[in-house]
Amino acid sequence: MPTVVIADIVSSRELANRRAAQRDLEAALARVAAEGPPAERALLPIVGDEMQGTYPDLSAALAATLLLQLTLPEGVELRFGVGLGDIEEIPSIGGALSEGEAWWAARAAIENVERLAHRVAPSARTWVAATGTASAEVSETVRVANSGLLARDRAISQLSARTRRLIYGRWLGRTQSDLAKTEGIVQSAVSQALASAEAGALIEGLEVLIGDRD
Repeated sequence: MPTVVIADIVSSRELANRRAAQRDLEAALARVAAEGPPAERALLPIVGDEMQGTYPDLSAALAATLLLQLTLPEGVELRFGVGLGDIEEIPSIGGALSEGEAWWAARAAIENVERLAHRVAPSARTWVAATGTASAEVSETVRVANSGLLARDRAISQLSARTRRLIYGRWLGRTQSDLAKTEGIVQSAVSQALASAEAGALIEGLEVLIGDRD
């Protein structure tokens, strides 16, 4: 089912250097677009602090959002609304406009996860929604996904920026020795960080969503 993602920067007005943050964010977006799951339209900045993208299915969208969380620069967080449903192209003088119930669902999802973060789940960053006309099967998929996403976001919120980079690197297949050289630390420190973070669970989750890179 077509899946769209709307993302925005959490507390973008509070960033010390918004221009630098945007530059680093766009580097992360480009990296995930190149190394992550295929997208029908890669997640890209649209206006202000908002980004939009389209993926072939929910698995690809959830994998891409996880990879972005792992590779974001320190101090920058994104919030994601994922929408399931039909998409249509509306002719426009400025080029075709993507419209439809998937976008409406994604907008509702990002607004909902923002409310959750302010009220009961401060670490919540990702939410999935479908329209009220969704089938029982799709509605069940949404409920299961959101239950897992709350736990996933909580786990990621506990990781340092370095540990997130290490997990991303291990998912790419880089060795611990190689990662240690990049980070300027010893290999045993990489091993300890990955073990403490239970990195294998996140890497296995990515493989479930998009397969083993090998």
